[in-house]
Amino acid sequence: VDDGFELGQSMAIIDYLDAKYPEPRLIPQDLQTRARVLEISNLISCDMHPLNNLRALKYLVKELGVSDEAKTAWYNHWIAEGFQSLEKMLQRTGSGDYCVGGQVSLADCCLVPQVANASRMGCDLGAYPRVMAVYEHCNTLPAFQQAAPANQPDFQK
Repeated sequence: VDDGFELGQSMAIIDYLDAKYPEPRLIPQDLQTRARVLEISNLISCDMHPLNNLRALKYLVKELGVSDEAKTAWYNHWIAEGFQSLEKMLQRTGSGDYCVGGQVSLADCCLVPQVANASRMGCDLGAYPRVMAVYEHCNTLPAFQQAAPANQPDFQK
């Protein structure tokens, strides 16, 4: 909520904040860097997240009668598909501490919670060294520590 203006979707909120408060930017202005950040962000937020969020997992179990084992297999499959692609994208960008370039971007804001969820679900993430390097570095930053799921008032184990 910003002066009575309400948004409820993370990607729209970040775009709004970048437009209203242009420094520091999470979506770069440089055309090619922006495209890379959005490419990674969209892979995570559009291709991965909808398939393995809690709402979808609960639907698989409660409405479709999928076993816990099948639900876990579903989750692991889509994490592996997404992280294999993400690892290749990060290789292409020459990722280091961040997904793209030398500062936090929207891509990092998407990557960190997706890795946290995959870790919580017991996924083997050893095949994704670039993904994990970005995740581990971002989690040393105060903003990411404050935003960690366990630090939120609605956190559920």
